[in-house]
Amino acid sequence: MKKQSDLSKLLGYAGKFKILTISSWILSALSALVALLPFIYIWKIIKEVLDVSPHFEQAVNLSHNGWMAVLFSIASMLIYMGGLICSHLAAFRVQANIRSGAMHHIVTLPLGFMDGIGSGKLRKIVNESSAATETYLAHQLPDRAGAIAAPAGLIVLLLSFDWRLGLLSLIPVVLAFALMSAMVGVKMKEKMNEYQNSLDQMSNEAVEYVRGVPVVKTFGQSVFSFKHFKASIDNYGKWVIAYTKDAMIPMLLFTTLINAIFAVLIAAALVMTSENVTNTFLLNLLFYIIITPVLTLNLTKILYSSENKMIVEDAVKRIDSVMKLTPLPEPLAAEHPQDNSITLKNAVFHYHDAKENALNGINLTIAPGEHIAFVGPSGGGKTTLASVIARFWDVNSGEVKIGKVNVKNIAKKELMNTVSFVFQDSRLLKTSIFKNVQMARPNATRAEVQKALHDAQCDDIIKKLPNGIDTVIGSKGIYLSGGEQQRISIARVMLKNSPILILDEATAFADPDNEAKVQKAFTTLAKGKTVIMIAHRLSTVTSADRIFVLKDGQIAESGSHEALTSQNGLYAHMWQQYGLAAKWKVGTQNA
Repeated sequence: MKKQSDLSKLLGYAGKFKILTISSWILSALSALVALLPFIYIWKIIKEVLDVSPHFEQAVNLSHNGWMAVLFSIASMLIYMGGLICSHLAAFRVQANIRSGAMHHIVTLPLGFMDGIGSGKLRKIVNESSAATETYLAHQLPDRAGAIAAPAGLIVLLLSFDWRLGLLSLIPVVLAFALMSAMVGVKMKEKMNEYQNSLDQMSNEAVEYVRGVPVVKTFGQSVFSFKHFKASIDNYGKWVIAYTKDAMIPMLLFTTLINAIFAVLIAAALVMTSENVTNTFLLNLLFYIIITPVLTLNLTKILYSSENKMIVEDAVKRIDSVMKLTPLPEPLAAEHPQDNSITLKNAVFHYHDAKENALNGINLTIAPGEHIAFVGPSGGGKTTLASVIARFWDVNSGEVKIGKVNVKNIAKKELMNTVSFVFQDSRLLKTSIFKNVQMARPNATRAEVQKALHDAQCDDIIKKLPNGIDTVIGSKGIYLSGGEQQRISIARVMLKNSPILILDEATAFADPDNEAKVQKAFTTLAKGKTVIMIAHRLSTVTSADRIFVLKDGQIAESGSHEALTSQNGLYAHMWQQYGLAAKWKVGTQNA
């Protein structure tokens, strides 16, 4: 099967607007050819002036030829403008369809996909890669069509008036083309890929750095505390400097050659007219000196369009890398969970390209309505285990069941309505409080949203806002603290009212006052639900029915708080260390 070209892929996004893209190429090429006609009339003007010199009053056709040159110049501009209108309409549609198609595909991917690719990189692919295609289709591609048509017409003109001068004019052009081919070859494509990779890396690290600014400011650190961010900046700087040095000499030679055509013509004229100068030769020489800058202009356009073509090829490749990601398969015959129980049998999971499993043969059963907790050292698999239960990822082997039904056999919409996830850094959209909460259940009434906010301990937040629940977050200086945002997010989960609730370090960044209110909201939220808590602060899980201690992707211990502390195992050691840390803080404050 023949591989589809990048241009064909882009035109596939254009739909019925594809004809406009093709029309823009034709109009641009026609405009470039029409733009050559004024030069012919300029040649006629010069010829008439030389023929009648010094009796210039006999030059009766100057006005006619001048107006014809103006007429064709205007016609060329109007045709080009028509081409740009066509190309822009098609390019905007392509860009919109790429973004729409990418976002529709992204929402079908596993929810854990965002952690793997990085939000900064994904934003760059969706926004900047699609924007690159718009610039290419709207401007570069039509200009390239004109830049190819113009030299073709020029060659005819150059060889028509004086073939000797015409061939001499083409010598720098041929050399420049050869140099251009070397500049935009395979090596250049590899370097362009390196350039885009370094930009992606820097974009990702910048997002992570901005998110960590509060920590940086709290501990008085600088940008250098984020080694990955600094390394990405250094890598980008190193690449740009190296590339600039590599391209310096070829670009200098290319620019010299395309601007040296007139110098070749003058040198040739001195040799060819060593004995005598005829009016015809002088006329042709002047004409060639006037018209050859068009070659220079079009060669420059071709060079930059070739570079932009590589940028677009890389953009299409990156868009394809997202579009080729496999969505979680939907069941052919969906089954419905029988209750709120959770069961894992020999569950094994590893992240893409990871050397070791994140989960190693997990077996556990959570009864309907049971409140359990996952604790353990960092990297032990707590969040990963919760993620496979919510089907952010599919396990590589084994089974994950909710209500005695394999999660793979539950329709995605029903699974999302069955499991709610409260993250430690829940985010709100820049819209009203009401809309932020209502998105959990779009058909919810205003009264139901208000009740959810009340149950989530948000009354104090609503009272201080100028427009109550209709206040738009992020507008006119309206911002909420991390703990306040968390309570709004809990209201959203309350409105959704899913039977299974997963809390991933949900109070990690809350101050004492907000934490107390969040905990009170959780008490209301958790009634009658199966609850999974992920925590580092062990004091928040002592009341759990059962605690599972995870280490190296396996369940090391399980049981109640009392049972685990009496075993003198990993949990007992963690509890002891937690107690010492708490005492150390109190002692520090007393001092």
